Amino acid sequence: MSTTERPRILIVGGGYVGLYAAMRILKKMRYGEATVTVVDPRSYMTYLPFLPEAAGGNVAPRNLVAPLRSALKKAEVLTGSVTGIDHARKVATIQPAAGDSYELPFEYLVVATGSVSRTFPIPGLAENGIGMKTVEEAIGLRNHVMAQLDKAESTTDEEIRRKALTFVVIGGGFAGIETVAEIEDMARDAAKLYKTVSRDDMRFVVVEAANRILPEMGPDLGLWTKERLEERNIEVYIETSMDSCVDGHVMLKNGMEMDASTIVWTAGVKPNPVLSEFGLPLGPRGHVDTAPTLQVQGFDYVWAAGDNAQVPDLAAGEGAWCPPNAQHACRQAVVLGDNVISGMRGFPQKEYKHKNLGAVAGLGLHKGVAILFGKYKLKGRPAWWFHRLYHGAMVPTFNRKVRVFTDWTLAMFLKREMVGLSQMEKPQLPIQEVTPPTKPVEAAKPAADKELASK
Repeated sequence: MSTTERPRILIVGGGYVGLYAAMRILKKMRYGEATVTVVDPRSYMTYLPFLPEAAGGNVAPRNLVAPLRSALKKAEVLTGSVTGIDHARKVATIQPAAGDSYELPFEYLVVATGSVSRTFPIPGLAENGIGMKTVEEAIGLRNHVMAQLDKAESTTDEEIRRKALTFVVIGGGFAGIETVAEIEDMARDAAKLYKTVSRDDMRFVVVEAANRILPEMGPDLGLWTKERLEERNIEVYIETSMDSCVDGHVMLKNGMEMDASTIVWTAGVKPNPVLSEFGLPLGPRGHVDTAPTLQVQGFDYVWAAGDNAQVPDLAAGEGAWCPPNAQHACRQAVVLGDNVISGMRGFPQKEYKHKNLGAVAGLGLHKGVAILFGKYKLKGRPAWWFHRLYHGAMVPTFNRKVRVFTDWTLAMFLKREMVGLSQMEKPQLPIQEVTPPTKPVEAAKPAADKELASK
């Protein structure tokens, strides 16, 4: 930690807003003007739009994360969590990854805790569900899917095979649709390597509570995407939800039931619950209430943006809020960084106003859908190319951009790797299996003591 007397800009969270705002502040700040401190439970930022491609094996896990310490060499990076804020004293309580908690003073505060998966008390979800908010979940899903193919190949029990080869995705937004499309694409390719497992043996199911999928794309492209998925034998059920998944037995509200070894949960996000400990005004859904300048209402030294903030969408009109997506988070971070510098120097704040450029979704290799500037619609391969160009350009740091585009270029000439490393989640298992049990040392002591006493 810094021991200087410079004012501290404390950034809570190292995601989109945290990383990009810190980079902007460090770029604009004069030498020695302030200390920038970033606190996050993880030592890296994850580029979330690449999670489905990572699950499908098209992006290496190391290439969808940006290490905070290498990206922010002029800042302090603390691996831990902020568990509370005392505004009267301007100190934050830090719980490090190891050791006791401590207090850290600050002059300016940036709240960028992001969001977490929005879940419900559904029986069996905590035990059987796999989320799609972290790189660990995405790679775990890939390894899990490949393990299910191995399991199905190894048995002749039809009930076990059917359950292993049934994949259910809850949520029909970008995360859900891109995930089911990518893992279906991967499983279809992988099936060519198995003698007793084919794509016809597999069942992919998407469950969406709303009346259409990909609502951000509009009804036309949403319907087109649903039809394309169904052509690939992916079942899509709208206006329904999951009631239970105890022991992998999925029960839907529409009466349908199935056994599935893979249940992916992508039914939306909610602001990080830790915000309730920060003493800031929150909106009806738990977001930090901010002004168009990204300053938190009632605080001239606190800013917030991204998924954890309720930011007015000036481009959409009065009463509208910016949706929680990467496009807005990245652009808000730049304005926020400039406003922190302006606030520190006593200059006026700038309002955030950005017109949505559109949306893109990948549906597996060479397949996609996109809408640009609200009117230009792309389908199939052109949309997929645009999806890759856009997200490849938006990946943070030049190092990651080069690695991602290199991987994609090599994939044009080399086949996809079809290997699942399911044992990665239990690295101690091999040594546990070969280590003999320890002798019960404590049990031998009473006998030895008795012998000494008799002498």
